[in-house]
Amino acid sequence: MSIVDGVRKGVIAGLIGGLAMAPASPAKAFARVAGFAALSQDPNAFAERESEQDAREREQEKRDREQEARDREQEKKDREQERIDRMQELYDDGREALDEDKYQQAAEKFSALVQMNGAQTDAALYWKAYAENRQGKRDTALATIAELKRRYPQSRWKRDGEALEIEVRNRSSHPVKIGEVENDDDLFSLAFQGLLNNDSAAGIRKAEEILNGSASPKRKSKVLFVVAQNGSPQAQELMGKIAQGQSNPELQRKAVEQLGIFGGSRAANILATVYTNSNDPGVKRAVIQSYMISGNKERLFELAKGEKDDNLKRDAIQKLGLTGGVNELQQLYQADASTAARREILQAFFLAGDSEKMVQAAQREKDLELRRVAIRNLGLMGKSDALQSIYGKETDRSLKEEVLNAYFISGNAHALVVAARSEKDPDLRKRAVEKLSLMNSKEGSEYLMELLNK
Repeated sequence: MSIVDGVRKGVIAGLIGGLAMAPASPAKAFARVAGFAALSQDPNAFAERESEQDAREREQEKRDREQEARDREQEKKDREQERIDRMQELYDDGREALDEDKYQQAAEKFSALVQMNGAQTDAALYWKAYAENRQGKRDTALATIAELKRRYPQSRWKRDGEALEIEVRNRSSHPVKIGEVENDDDLFSLAFQGLLNNDSAAGIRKAEEILNGSASPKRKSKVLFVVAQNGSPQAQELMGKIAQGQSNPELQRKAVEQLGIFGGSRAANILATVYTNSNDPGVKRAVIQSYMISGNKERLFELAKGEKDDNLKRDAIQKLGLTGGVNELQQLYQADASTAARREILQAFFLAGDSEKMVQAAQREKDLELRRVAIRNLGLMGKSDALQSIYGKETDRSLKEEVLNAYFISGNAHALVVAARSEKDPDLRKRAVEKLSLMNSKEGSEYLMELLNK
């Protein structure tokens, strides 16, 4: 007997011995022993079996490594998203502190943002210098402005920094008390609105002076608000310039927002130009938001159809739902057969409150994932009664479980009781009972008592 045969027989004997100790059924144990016995009849069978096993193990190891790599990549993305969220939080907190005249707190927030060295560092340096100047720390403010100009010579915040620098140097010879604020903003707004109404040209010149200078954020916002309401050709032209980027990014987004609130067809055309000419996703999202505020379904529909960026396309579809653009969403759903796009459109139907479309998708959609989304949304919309006929006819177990979840979400105890009574699958019946046990329902409690008394 060869060494290989000896090893093979020894392995088989060991396996048979192991089976004798294992708690397997006699039929399964016999089948496994018979399989190994068959190997002993072919000298090459054992080696082939071992080779196949090695190949499967190598393939599994490869899949494991690939999954680990995907997990690491996802963790990296999650960390980066957390960092981005933290930076936005610091920026928002800093701006809020400025609006409340809490300049020390604002300077601390923007300093922390500068240390993170992200996409908003140039803006953070400007607002840090602004807060330092308001505290009377003019030398520190000048040093911060110098850092802004040195590190970001092409920044759109540079011009604002230079305007602030002029103000700081001019005030150096005229001491100002720490915490001193400018004249009353409400009084200023009234005076500015009066000037704009009585002499539009002079009002626009004053607005440009303020917006290009180092006035407080609140004052600039008030100026934009008043100009946007004016409606004169000069006012529309100024809003268009700012919206198209002839100012710092924050004022640009505010101008886009104001055009959405107060603009008509002319403002819509300006916004369309801004969207086409901008490479900044933040500005594009602001335009989409303005279309939603103004209820401009036509423009949102155009973007939802033609936008190549998935995130912006998703945003346009969502906003179309929020404006109640059901007909436009229906056209999009019919035109785009991809699961990803249809999922977003179904979510937009949900935002629009269109349960009829959800019922149609839950009943007729061939894609199981889309049916699952529609079923879940019907539960969230409190329309789970429409699912009872679906549950009775459905053969896919995962979809039936999704229907049970929808019953639970919508508080439909009656439907859960009906499902529990008729369900033949023990596990699905158990899940229905579990959900009933968590609901404060008289009908559900009566059914649970019925089960206990059997």
